[in-house]
Amino acid sequence: MNLQEQVELVEKIRTNLKKVIDPELNINIVDLGLIYDISLLEDRVAAITMTLTTPGCPLHDSIVGGVKYCLLEMEEIDDVDVQVVWEPAWSPEKMTEAGLRAIGR
Repeated sequence: MNLQEQVELVEKIRTNLKKVIDPELNINIVDLGLIYDISLLEDRVAAITMTLTTPGCPLHDSIVGGVKYCLLEMEEIDDVDVQVVWEPAWSPEKMTEAGLRAIGR
């Protein structure tokens, strides 16, 4: 896969991740600012670095599972490695303009 194809696939992954909704805030995890990095470890293997709004989030497994399920539906992806990190901590400043509009800011 050449560089342009990798860039396009990462963007397709980012778009697909918008299907994963944080059930408490009813905003997708991309616009919420929970996705810190999307990369390809090798052909057909996506690596996602993300956080959650709080370290004790009771929906941790549900959201991480949603990320994996969403990406494994893609014909270009065979495996997904999701790393949940707490540094840097999430804050509303990480939200996109669309996310901020969704919460009325």
